[in-house]
Amino acid sequence: MDNDKPSKNEDEYFVRQELERKKQWEKERAAKMQTEERDKLRQLHAMKCPKCGMDLHTIELGGLKVDRCVSCNGTWFDEGEIEALTSQQGKGALGRIMSLFR
Repeated sequence: MDNDKPSKNEDEYFVRQELERKKQWEKERAAKMQTEERDKLRQLHAMKCPKCGMDLHTIELGGLKVDRCVSCNGTWFDEGEIEALTSQQGKGALGRIMSLFR
């Protein structure tokens, strides 16, 4: 009888270990691909109008820099810009209108 041969349990253990390593590698590869895809999409859509897809240009509005589409004239606010604009405008007409978006 040859005692150098691994037992069936040892073989199964190493097969499971290898399978777990492959699963982990695949999970990491998928996460990297997802990050790369998200970055590509972000670059494609950065400073593009969500309405018509044309380029957005930064303009100053009430002391804030906001994004404006030269094609459809849409004005787009980043997070917190509406609140900053309404706090600057106080109780004026623009402040009352902008408070509707809070």
